[in-house]
Amino acid sequence: MDRAELVANFSQELRRGTLILCVLANLKEPTYGYGLIEMLSKTGISIEANTLYPLLRRLEGQGLLASTWNTEGAKPRKYYNLTGLGEEVLGELKTHWHGMVRSMNEILEVSDR
Repeated sequence: MDRAELVANFSQELRRGTLILCVLANLKEPTYGYGLIEMLSKTGISIEANTLYPLLRRLEGQGLLASTWNTEGAKPRKYYNLTGLGEEVLGELKTHWHGMVRSMNEILEVSDR
């Protein structure tokens, strides 16, 4: 495996681990799937529908999200938002994330010396 393949594989692993946090952080208000894809894309996080929708269903099954259908428009849309448990888990994940970022920054600064 060459360097480019290694970097691509490792980058994908890093990204996969952060998608849940990205999704939860963007569902404080009811949002439909494609709207979430657009919101994440604007911040530089691209996610395919075939990755997002199974993730949304899994998070809903775990009790972190709730969904409701809006059929008033021309196109019915399923909206997702955080449950109380989802808000609690998001808060704890954010704390872990910030701690991890601090630790990683220290490690990377030391390795640059």
